[in-house]
Amino acid sequence: TAKMTKGTSSFGKRHNKTHTQCRRCGRRSYHIQKKTCSSCGYPAAKKRTFNWSEKSTRRRTMGTGRMRHMKVVFRRFRNGFREGTTPKPRRKVAAPASSTAVSK
Repeated sequence: TAKMTKGTSSFGKRHNKTHTQCRRCGRRSYHIQKKTCSSCGYPAAKKRTFNWSEKSTRRRTMGTGRMRHMKVVFRRFRNGFREGTTPKPRRKVAAPASSTAVSK
């Protein structure tokens, strides 16, 4: 009894992968035939984002990763992006010696 169904019998035939891992975002969203990522839009120069998906933007926006460049920029901003200067010599602070403390 060969029925033409859209369900169970059809699902057994699915063994080809349409999407593989994306080089830019790392998700399994890179379409092999179209050669584009459905998640980040690679190889487009601009990252794929939409305002109708607020959660998606929140998951991948700035501050969700290591921020190895931006954390340096924030520090330099606080100091006014100074360059080529040397710090003022620090004064030596006399630390209280433990032997001079009064003991009973």
